[in-house]
Amino acid sequence: MIPILQFNELSPEDILNRDIRQETGVDEAVDAVLAAVRERGDDALRDYTRRFDGAELQELQVSQAELDAAWDSLDAEFIRTLNMAAENIRHFHEQQVHRDFSLTDRPGIVMGQRYTPIERVGICVPSAPKAFPSTILMNVIPARIAGVREIVVVTPPDKNGRISAEALAAARIAGADRIFKIGGAQAVAALAYGTESVPRVDKIVGPGGIFVATAKRKVFGLVAIDMIAGPSEILVLADGGCNPSWVAADLLSQAEHDVLASAVLVTDSRRLAEAVQKELESQLSTLPRQDIARQSIQTNGRIIVTDSLEKAVDAANLIAPEHLELCVEDPFALLPRVKNAGSIFLGRCTPEALGDYFAGPNHTLPTSGTARFSSPLSVDDFVKKSSFLYYTQEALAPVAERIADFARREGLEAHARSALIRTNQGGNPQ
Repeated sequence: MIPILQFNELSPEDILNRDIRQETGVDEAVDAVLAAVRERGDDALRDYTRRFDGAELQELQVSQAELDAAWDSLDAEFIRTLNMAAENIRHFHEQQVHRDFSLTDRPGIVMGQRYTPIERVGICVPSAPKAFPSTILMNVIPARIAGVREIVVVTPPDKNGRISAEALAAARIAGADRIFKIGGAQAVAALAYGTESVPRVDKIVGPGGIFVATAKRKVFGLVAIDMIAGPSEILVLADGGCNPSWVAADLLSQAEHDVLASAVLVTDSRRLAEAVQKELESQLSTLPRQDIARQSIQTNGRIIVTDSLEKAVDAANLIAPEHLELCVEDPFALLPRVKNAGSIFLGRCTPEALGDYFAGPNHTLPTSGTARFSSPLSVDDFVKKSSFLYYTQEALAPVAERIADFARREGLEAHARSALIRTNQGGNPQ
């Protein structure tokens, strides 16, 4: 049963234990996988796919025939749902596109900034229990809007060597260029190093389990990554007017992901806290993934009771959750007080699942408290910024001595001369 705790009796460390992802042997196992893929390429990928996924593969890349068959196998209504979700995601992320700028307000000087897309991106897609079509939409569409030249999706196959039809249809709608039947640390290695079949990419994005997260951390620097994702999290901030069955359903929507997921309710109502505690037990008994959800709730779940909604927001900011639901009478009144959250769901009729699948804002979010300093996946993750500047000789001359003085104070004489030599102020060795 989920515990009920009093906020004023807790230390910050007691509120949410985020050391739950420590597992022995992970670093060593990932190091071995990275080395094997780097040395043996496709052969290592086939071996790991056989070992971890139970699938015998000749071709690692999904063929056009497989893509066509998947599309034809799906009902028209789900295709329509995918297209609607894709349009919502596209509409939201198109607003994130930055514009180049140029400053020409000073005589003889031009300065500015330009954005260029990353050339090739790899997208990791989890497969438990199936490859997630939602993750494909959420990652591929912003990359496509940013102008990425080639988008490569990797996701583990089932034992028959297949990717779900839903995932393949989502890849087609979103605009993925190539899809490979590989997952885990071996997929990260393939994207980072390249193999005979899998192209080397410039950036790896997308969620995954601890082996994917560890592999991403280890290849960072050789390639860019979006973030190190931890277990799924939800914090529901609710007042006494909430329906406890709705709150319990939302908590379980994250608990069913993973035994390491955390579901937290923060409320100023003891009555609601007790009602949600009972409702969780009732709903768990009918949940298909109840074993996973129950362990998550019992191990990492919390109900925290505060003296006021203001204190409830303080607790939420301290936790900095991946998903924050403001299930209160006036969520917009509390919104300005929220400092740390990946994605914020306002009102009693805005479940977290709406953001997972359909609304438009990205569902690849900072976890493990990193919402204190990081942001959801966006178009920004798929572009680079370059500044540029131009000076005429006439514009440089009045400031050359200042540049030289600055450089010499840092002990860098060549810097000083490089400015002075372009003007009539000298630049010869002194």
